[in-house]
Amino acid sequence: MLYQKKKTLKQSVFLLSGERIENCYQCGKCTAGCPMTDFMDLQPHQVMHLLQLGDDDSIYMIFSSKTIWCCVSCETCTTRCPKEVRLSKIMDTLKRMALEIAYIPKGVKKIVDFHKAFLDSIRFYGRVPEFYLTLNYKLRSVTPLQDLQLAPLMKLKGKLKILPHKIRGINEIKKIFEKCWLVKKK
Repeated sequence: MLYQKKKTLKQSVFLLSGERIENCYQCGKCTAGCPMTDFMDLQPHQVMHLLQLGDDDSIYMIFSSKTIWCCVSCETCTTRCPKEVRLSKIMDTLKRMALEIAYIPKGVKKIVDFHKAFLDSIRFYGRVPEFYLTLNYKLRSVTPLQDLQLAPLMKLKGKLKILPHKIRGINEIKKIFEKCWLVKKK
């Protein structure tokens, strides 16, 4: 289990990410540069502050928010941080922990479904074939017929190859997945 009650959330995040949360001094540069803040209910610097607080209410606020799921790991926050805290790595760790405790807040299920479908595509093909990604996502989100009218246009533009090819070196990709937690999560 990733999050152990014997450890604080801050300690667990540090063990998994290697990032020192206490280095953040709340300058707000991560939030100012983040392209996804309009979609977040907590701002990135607020997540860091809640992690620093680490009480039960703060933990609940973090895992109940959609912020960690809106982070696209673009690393803008990292490049702007004067203390070189890799906030996107912390956000990925929090996603990982949320999946481990099976807590997905309302309003983010489709984001999580897409996240899993995208990673499945990489794991099986070493790339992201549009047809497989779309089909996997639509089945996960229980909307298999939604957007079906777009299929002919996608086929005409060469975006809808039914049988994708795997990349050379797919076994190396599979080894990476075997070593990480994602293989266990479906």
